[in-house]
Amino acid sequence: MHSVSQTLAGCRILSVALNLPGPAALMRLATMGAACTKLEQPSANGNITTSDPMGQYAPHAYRELHAGIDILHADLKTAEGQQQAQAVLAQTDVLLTSMRPAALVRLGWDWASLHAQFPQLNMVQIVGATGARSNEAGHDLTYQAEAGLVTSLQMPASLMADMAGALMASEAVLQALLLRQRSGQGQVLEVGLLEAAQWLGIPRRWGMTTPDGVTGGAHAGYRIYACQDGRVAIAALEPHFTQRLWEQVSPDSAVPAMDHPSTQQAIAAFCASHSCTQLNALAAQYDLPLVTMAD
Repeated sequence: MHSVSQTLAGCRILSVALNLPGPAALMRLATMGAACTKLEQPSANGNITTSDPMGQYAPHAYRELHAGIDILHADLKTAEGQQQAQAVLAQTDVLLTSMRPAALVRLGWDWASLHAQFPQLNMVQIVGATGARSNEAGHDLTYQAEAGLVTSLQMPASLMADMAGALMASEAVLQALLLRQRSGQGQVLEVGLLEAAQWLGIPRRWGMTTPDGVTGGAHAGYRIYACQDGRVAIAALEPHFTQRLWEQVSPDSAVPAMDHPSTQQAIAAFCASHSCTQLNALAAQYDLPLVTMAD
């Protein structure tokens, strides 16, 4: 990712957040110009360069996430490691964590302890779920499932709770900095991955993306169809797009009800008779919102 602005130029962020949400947030904050440091435990295995689990099960992703991020190794369970970390904290604007609150207490890194020592320090805590459930175990899959985003035995297409949580964490960093500017004191904000998944699931709760919902398949112009050599995602939802699509499917007839099975069958037959290349050409010529996915 390339820098898109220097909004956070001069801001110093220290992260002790592992796996995906914290590093993804840190990567995003770096694109805003922040000086980002990641503190990791020294690896117990001499053949492994990082103690972050993601660096072991997805090293290519780990490398991309940490490009341009300073990595500091310190064992927080030792006095020497704590001393190293405290020196960095004294120069830090925002601390980003993903440990359970109970683990932070054991390390002496809970908010009460840190705020007493570093009153200007902000803290953004990424947890599984906020409030009383903040010490519960979980992962992206369980958060998506609880939010209603797992609808079959198929695995989700992406780690949406983690990535939405990363966005919320970077947003929380901006909020904390603004609140500190107003109050003169460091702030603590909590970001829940479950709540991030629930935010993504709001359209489904509204019924928009359920099978009988307008953007869940009920509207024949907003569906995925098979074509000659792949699939095509058509998003002709607004009336003017629907009109243009139907002029290609059946140029001599009026636009029918888009929630009728026969309309879906007609569009399906049209797509099945065209290749990805042909459909792409129609999209360019008639300004149709569609994307082809070749086999």
